[in-house]
Amino acid sequence: MPSAVAPPRSRLSFIAPAAVQSEIRAMSVECDRVGGINLAQGICDTEVPAAVEAGAHAAIADGYNIYTRLDGIADLRTAIAAKLESYNGIAADPTTEVLVTNGATGALYATLLALLNPGDEVVVFEPLYGYHVSTLLSLRMVPVPVPLSAPEWTLDVDALRAALTDKTRAIIINTPSNPAGKVFSRAELEAVAQLAMDRDLLVITDEIYEYFVYDGAEHVSMATLPGMRERTVTISGLSKTFSVTGWRVGYLTAPAAFVPAIGYFHDLVYICSPSVSQYGALEGLRQLGSTPFYSQLASDHRAKRDQLCTALTQAGFGAPKPNGAYYVLADASHIAGATAAERARTLLSQTGVAAVAGSAFFANGRGQTMLRFCFGKRQGDLDRACSALIAP
Repeated sequence: MPSAVAPPRSRLSFIAPAAVQSEIRAMSVECDRVGGINLAQGICDTEVPAAVEAGAHAAIADGYNIYTRLDGIADLRTAIAAKLESYNGIAADPTTEVLVTNGATGALYATLLALLNPGDEVVVFEPLYGYHVSTLLSLRMVPVPVPLSAPEWTLDVDALRAALTDKTRAIIINTPSNPAGKVFSRAELEAVAQLAMDRDLLVITDEIYEYFVYDGAEHVSMATLPGMRERTVTISGLSKTFSVTGWRVGYLTAPAAFVPAIGYFHDLVYICSPSVSQYGALEGLRQLGSTPFYSQLASDHRAKRDQLCTALTQAGFGAPKPNGAYYVLADASHIAGATAAERARTLLSQTGVAAVAGSAFFANGRGQTMLRFCFGKRQGDLDRACSALIAP
């Protein structure tokens, strides 16, 4: 008699049974199903700058449709280095210290593979970005959440210090942050930097929303602080800035000693960032740097932030205005539901507006009364969403 065949589930890796579709993706699917207005996923579907679009079209026409070098096209790395120096204050050699990646998520994945080991502990700040945590877990690393203090989401240095152990190897900082729009102050970053130097820790910064800052907030790159350049991997990208999130154009700068190993793993997993996307991004950097594009980008999103926060407040949400990024993490305790996921689905059914459960951004069951809304949307869609939220 033939032996019984083991069910497929038993053949999965030990982390796979716990891996489920992110709540962000789940709400986007549900929103599509009912034909709603998606303020859940940070897809940033605003208009693509003409220079970026034209650069991609020209690349296709000129035959740039094959793999690039694993570290990205040389002209793009040079343009990124120039941007890093002029905007961030980071001097980076484009030949040895800049890597073009498959989005910021690709940069993080390759960095963790290259620089950390299974079992290493990595501090993440809460409210946290779920992809950071899931990436750590997928690599058998241990995320250690350190809660920031609401409602301003300020850093508690003592709580950070208490979270560090002999197994701590790195700290991940997302500034401006998804989901709360938290912009870490220079003083907060200096406190993190001091602990990193004292404990010989790596710092990985996700700065993908660096141009989305409001009300006088200052974006500070950790790598510019004294003693931090040699222990910081700075991750950013052009997908959000140029509204081409599906093009997958990220980048990082790191000490030259780190980049070959990071590049190896990026090549192994992704080969390269899409070629046509790189050429489109290059034209954006070349042509938009001398225009008001970046200041106008912040101005336009600040107006959308104000519009959404006003509508949310009128609809009974607690909606503090974020200082950065394009998300509002709102108090939705007045919406029916025992959990944040239930509240998100109640809101979608009642208004046709999709938001993300706040619990997706907290550990240990926290965030159940919160919802995250994205305002990086086309104006017409945001208008319709705001009207639906405040409709009687």
